[in-house]
Amino acid sequence: MQQQEIHRQNPSFFKKIRGIFGWTRDSSILLAVFFLTIGLILYVWWPLAEELLAYVDWTGAWWLYMDWLLLGIFFFMSLAIVSHANLARDSLTIFVAALGGLAIESWGTQTNLWHYYTAERPPLWIIPAWPIATLTINRMVLFLKFLDTKVRKKHKEKRNAASFVFNLKTLYWILFPSFYALMLSFVAPTFDKSYTILSLLLVALLILTPPDYQKSLLIFFAGVGLGYFLELWGTTRECWTYYTAEKPPLFAVLAHGMAAVAFWRTELLLKKLWIKFHEEIGS
Repeated sequence: MQQQEIHRQNPSFFKKIRGIFGWTRDSSILLAVFFLTIGLILYVWWPLAEELLAYVDWTGAWWLYMDWLLLGIFFFMSLAIVSHANLARDSLTIFVAALGGLAIESWGTQTNLWHYYTAERPPLWIIPAWPIATLTINRMVLFLKFLDTKVRKKHKEKRNAASFVFNLKTLYWILFPSFYALMLSFVAPTFDKSYTILSLLLVALLILTPPDYQKSLLIFFAGVGLGYFLELWGTTRECWTYYTAEKPPLFAVLAHGMAAVAFWRTELLLKKLWIKFHEEIGS
């Protein structure tokens, strides 16, 4: 009994790490699925991976040829998706983000707003990146919410010193309409495409009906943060190229935030429909 008490008071190094990263029972499953997906992509599209590895001089200073930005993104997302993993919740996110990513990639490549170096419209190997990125954004939102709570608490404790407090509603109605104006400018060459018209209508509907200002802003900022590095890698490596040839264009970076908000709103809608369906069956 005494040894068990000592063990509880002094947990092992591995348990401490698990506690820091919020490792759950589902984390191992999610990480395994993540690596399995990466392995499947490498197997099916091995020529793409082989082309990337061909740039590395394995007989010399190989570390100078490694894509450290890609490895950094990969490492960050690997850690993020296993943190506080919950398959009951994350499964819906994966489903929505996969379908949403397919729709976004189809829109962009079919209207020639951007194209991939493989000339696929869209390439199927890019679709799994959307659920992985969305799960990462969700974990970032949890962290941002934690920071936001601490900041709000600090302002409450120091009311006299808090001369400026963000009005979330005002910030929302400045930021999101500004994004929409930028979107209109960026997609203007494709106004004659039905894909673009549908996208504009959907984004307008999402912006005009915010269910939660704070959550919308946090998701948007998290999406933009991750989106910058994803777009920086993709455009500078010429994996994908926008019609403006920017590396990367501001719209593309901000669009990751809007896409994350759209996926979150879709999840909310599906959950409401599911609850309503069960209530009708029960009655």
